Amino acid sequence: MFFKKKSTFTSKNLKNHHLIDKLKLIAGEKNTITNPAKMGLYCNGFRYGSGKAIAVITPEHILDQWNVIKTCVEANVIIIMQAANTGLTGGSTPDGNDYDRDIVIVNTMKMKKIYIINNGEQVICLPGATLNELEQKLKSYHRDPHSVIGSSCIGASIIGGISNNSGGALVQRGPAYTEMALYAQYTQEGKLELVNHLGVDLGNTPEEILNRLDRGNFDINHIKPADKCCSDHHYKEHVCEVDASTPARFNADPNHLYEASGCAGKLAIFAVRLDTFPQEKETQVFYIGTNDPNDLSNIRYEMLSKKIVPISGEFIHQDAYNIAAVYGKDTFIFINYLGTAHIPQLFALKNRFDFIANQIPFFPKHFSDKAMQLFSKFFPQHLPERMNNYAKKYKYHLLLKIGKNDIKSVRSHLNSYFKNKPSASFFECTPEEGRKAFLHRFAIAGAAIRYRNVHTDVVENILALDIALRRNDKEWVEHLPHDIEAPILHKIYYGHFFCHVFHQDYVIKKGNDVFALEDKMLKILDQRGAEYPAEHNVGHLYHAKDTLKNFYKKLDPCNSFNPGIGKTSKQKNWAEK
Repeated sequence: MFFKKKSTFTSKNLKNHHLIDKLKLIAGEKNTITNPAKMGLYCNGFRYGSGKAIAVITPEHILDQWNVIKTCVEANVIIIMQAANTGLTGGSTPDGNDYDRDIVIVNTMKMKKIYIINNGEQVICLPGATLNELEQKLKSYHRDPHSVIGSSCIGASIIGGISNNSGGALVQRGPAYTEMALYAQYTQEGKLELVNHLGVDLGNTPEEILNRLDRGNFDINHIKPADKCCSDHHYKEHVCEVDASTPARFNADPNHLYEASGCAGKLAIFAVRLDTFPQEKETQVFYIGTNDPNDLSNIRYEMLSKKIVPISGEFIHQDAYNIAAVYGKDTFIFINYLGTAHIPQLFALKNRFDFIANQIPFFPKHFSDKAMQLFSKFFPQHLPERMNNYAKKYKYHLLLKIGKNDIKSVRSHLNSYFKNKPSASFFECTPEEGRKAFLHRFAIAGAAIRYRNVHTDVVENILALDIALRRNDKEWVEHLPHDIEAPILHKIYYGHFFCHVFHQDYVIKKGNDVFALEDKMLKILDQRGAEYPAEHNVGHLYHAKDTLKNFYKKLDPCNSFNPGIGKTSKQKNWAEK
């Protein structure tokens, strides 16, 4: 028995060795990582999730990506497609080590090409292109991508957003969505097929199609008009249905599950075709503060029922404002002085340093966070005085960014509404105040993580929920029972108020079971008719509901791509243990 086991183990090692040799021939030795120390950056999630892989491949060309995937399929190994690995629910890394096959991670970030088509009204993006890079490329066309602040600042990929139906702060645009993509699918018959739904004639064979796209060997000026949607064309009307008893957007919404859109890595995507959006030439930010949450409900209801849709409508709770003022200060300062272009490199450098530092026994855990937090104290006050005054007076803050055509009517409405309200007020931001208000809103997203990393002695972990409330839900302020409230140090509430999508980060006291607490919270959300997750997708934190699970099964019937997503089966052909 002993020698038989040893022989089997050796045989498996030999098989993996042959596979890795083949992958090296395809992608190159420098793009094939097998050293566990170097693989850690890819095997560990940005906030959650980790597991083992036998190799990480970082192809430089999409034809190499195809051949890597084809080789892995033939070797019967699991493929996890990964881009920037900035997800918050661990959806692009392994989750534990209880898979029935070995894992190869294919990281796509070296394939960054972006083709501007149709006079800048659309783009075709390869899998490593980021939102930040697209934003820079579109500036000369005076157009914007789907999202321009938030994930774009930390290097999130465009295709990652499409794969997860990611949302964002821009009310009129809805979740990231397209029906036009180029992708590989592993069919029930055990065949790897390349599907070209880009609406661009690139040839017939996978080799011809992928080579031509990679080299730009097609006529950009003569691409046929899109015959399918490259963004959600109906969301602006949908979000205005304020009396509807369903949420405006959430990850399992069947209206946004289409091939690459929402696939969560169950397909291997090579390119997507997307709409871009005209830049607003004149905008005004209104900053609202109140101690009565009904004021914000009324403003949202009045505006949307009259089809006045702001560019952004962001909510910040007083506690979130104050925690981010301290623990999001360095993020704010970096972006304020360096802009968004350098932020991806800074985050990548920090992640690499953290990974190396964690291997050194005498280094304190989360050393970079503690150092950056100390560093931030030497900078003067970074937030505008009027905002800070509101943070002292009001519990609930709303940031409204309004386009040129609606500025006068919104100004008139707010003046009338707040005329006789001593417990609430608003002011019109200067351009500098408006920019800093939204930058502070962005900094809140990482403040809870920073707080946890600095205060590991009193914090167990962060429980982070992103939820979509019903569009007609006016009772949006959360009231928790005592048994759930007691283990919480801080509640950090913020979100996309006009979409009724809220991010709720709970800092949990040391010694408490975070997952048990999450189960209790999710039951309350079920009773409220909420949907979750709203925009970060299920990853390995949430159970995929039947609609989403069936979508995954349809895309990947053999369960070879990213198995286990949404707490589904990790076994081949979706078998249960």
